[in-house]
Amino acid sequence: MDASLEKVADPTLAEMGKNLKEAMKVLEDSQRRTEEENGKKLLSGDIPGPLQGSGQDMVSILQLVQNLMHGDEDEEPQSARIQSIGEQGHIALLGHSLGAYISTLDKEKLRKLTTRILSDTTLWLCRIFRYENGCAYFHEEEREGLAKICRLAIHSRYEDFVVDGFNVLYNKKPVIYLSAASRPGLGQYLCNQLGLPFPCLSRVPCNTVFGSQHQMDVALLEKLIKDDIERGKLPLLLVANAGTAAVGHTDKIGRLKELCEQYGMWLHVEGVNLATLALGYVSSSVLAATKCDSMTLTPGPWLGLPAVPAVTLYKHDDPALTLVAGLTSNKPADKLRALPLWLSLQYLGLDGIVERIKHACQLSQRLQESLKKVNHIKILVEDELSSPVVVFRFFQELPGSDPVPKTVSAPNMAPSAMGRERNSCDALNRWLGEQLKQLVPASGLTVMDLEVEGVCVRFSPVMTAAGLGTRGEDVDQLVTCIRSQLPVLTCTLQLREEFKQEVTGTAGLLYVDDPNWPGIGVVRYEHANDDKNSLKSDPEGEKIHAGLLKKLNELESDLTFKMGPEYKSMKSCIYIGMACDDTDVSELVETIAVTAREIEENSRLLENMTEVVRKGIQEAQVQLQKANEERLLEEGVLRQIPVVGSVLNWFSPVQPSQKGRTFNLTAGSLESTEHTYVYKVQDTGVTPPQTPSGTRNKLRLPGQKPFKRSLRGSDAVSETSSVSHTEDLEKTEQLSGGPGQEAPEAHRPDEPQPGAPTPQEAEQTGIFQGRAQRPEGDRPQVEGPESLR
Repeated sequence: MDASLEKVADPTLAEMGKNLKEAMKVLEDSQRRTEEENGKKLLSGDIPGPLQGSGQDMVSILQLVQNLMHGDEDEEPQSARIQSIGEQGHIALLGHSLGAYISTLDKEKLRKLTTRILSDTTLWLCRIFRYENGCAYFHEEEREGLAKICRLAIHSRYEDFVVDGFNVLYNKKPVIYLSAASRPGLGQYLCNQLGLPFPCLSRVPCNTVFGSQHQMDVALLEKLIKDDIERGKLPLLLVANAGTAAVGHTDKIGRLKELCEQYGMWLHVEGVNLATLALGYVSSSVLAATKCDSMTLTPGPWLGLPAVPAVTLYKHDDPALTLVAGLTSNKPADKLRALPLWLSLQYLGLDGIVERIKHACQLSQRLQESLKKVNHIKILVEDELSSPVVVFRFFQELPGSDPVPKTVSAPNMAPSAMGRERNSCDALNRWLGEQLKQLVPASGLTVMDLEVEGVCVRFSPVMTAAGLGTRGEDVDQLVTCIRSQLPVLTCTLQLREEFKQEVTGTAGLLYVDDPNWPGIGVVRYEHANDDKNSLKSDPEGEKIHAGLLKKLNELESDLTFKMGPEYKSMKSCIYIGMACDDTDVSELVETIAVTAREIEENSRLLENMTEVVRKGIQEAQVQLQKANEERLLEEGVLRQIPVVGSVLNWFSPVQPSQKGRTFNLTAGSLESTEHTYVYKVQDTGVTPPQTPSGTRNKLRLPGQKPFKRSLRGSDAVSETSSVSHTEDLEKTEQLSGGPGQEAPEAHRPDEPQPGAPTPQEAEQTGIFQGRAQRPEGDRPQVEGPESLR
């Protein structure tokens, strides 16, 4: 590119292209910086400071911009989006810098240049998208073109609007008709821009019995128009969709055009399906949009061009009205809005434009054909063969029942149950969409909530493929990821009822009904001091659930555990994530109950132990004071005098008695150390209470994770028992001298062994050693006090 820039005669243009290339290179290389360089970045870089008097060079300024763009990103950096812009994106960005440079020319040169740029871009777009003899308005905001079209329609239908203004509209109120499936907020935006009240908007419902659920009901629209005319209103404009914002359905534009001609209304069309007008084969429903009065195009996302304006093509013969409406302007800066698009269209060429849109349509068809072969996946735009948008949703039919349509209520199912099932399925679809977005980021998926169908996943490659560089391999990977996630979804949905029953039948656990959670379910442990009717915070419960969450995560199972507040409550509970088919729900619930109970008892034991230790210290101080008083009585007062006491101790030494004390934490009492120092025996004290454990001690196979069912079942148990029996036989043979050897004769318990002491000797020896001697074979192996002897 540097060699080609040298051929440019204007040095300013060459320098501008060179600077843009260097600036983009600095910004795009930011992701390749090492972590050490990121660590050296000043923490005060984002803090505003005074403007430096000496100024900074271009590299330092670009470095600051780079830090502002990527410095605060803790997760995956978004600079990958900048790297996928490509050279055609640089051309579009160059258009903005070039427009500022062109505005410095003299008025005559500027007028000629802007007129040429505007006329060329308008002609190319009208021919590419089959809109003959049209004019173009370039705007940054996508909805701005429609607002100017509405203003043009008002000026066209109300001849005295320029003079009388609002009085004309008040006497005969205009009506703008929008589809119920149009983009959210469009009607409110139009009313705010035009200064019209909200009653001037009329939402046309979509088909509910025949046709698509997202197409405008033409018969109902005609009825609304007739009713408005009878009330003295003026039907002004109709906004139709060639690809709705949600699922990409196309209205019956041909029939709508006939209605608009019949009642003198303006027809405006918008939607993603208008991009298919550039292809060789176009469906008849979309092709009818070429006969409308105006249409809005968004070539920027269609072609992967950044900072490219949207275009509104329209047909009107009165230049004065278009000037008043704001669709045309005499300002050169307004005409220069088309410069980035003018440069980009020339760079791509007609073949490049058609190839990008064609590639996006092929990606959607590829995904649609692949999803038809996947079970439990429903495609919502299956009848729209020409639509480049694919919307799908996971669904699970109940075994032995027919699928129930969403619009018809089941006779045997309560509305609350249907709503809970709907929310549960929506949560799973939302989880599926988020997982797919992370696994295949190049797919450009979006998760949306439809009014009738619920939460769905949308794939619209026309809007995302050119910018993300989506390929056919990405679609195949997307299908593979969907297949891999389906078993988890189906199993989780099936295990929810079993989990609810297990939790309900377990003492101390409370099942929390949260259909918006995409997992097995939510459970809360009810401790002893838990106030079930209170919604206030529960510090003790939060402490128990925090410890329970830590214990569950330490098990390293395939399940995910989270802690969060219960719905409409501040009390903590455990959220359990998605599961697979071999999850043992009963073991999971039992582990939760046992672990929570253990944590509660340990915390309570710790609190009690603190109080016991405090009382024990006080008692020890009292006993020490008593011991000192007894020592004074035994030794006498004279022995406490320094000189006299030394002389008395030299003539008559005193044998002090050792009265040590030990504090038993388990029993909570002070005990004498006489047994330890005199008889060489350390008393074990009270046996500590056993920690609660589950009633089921599951035998896991090597490498088997927690909460997993045994795959081999009874065979595994029988095999394990046979192996242990064989090992016992081998140990018995080794003790008996091996096979073929005769076992030594066993001595009776009441018969002394040769060389062993007599019972009287053993008893006397035990008196001095503090314990009775036993034969080695009968002596119990006790850990703890035995090791301290």
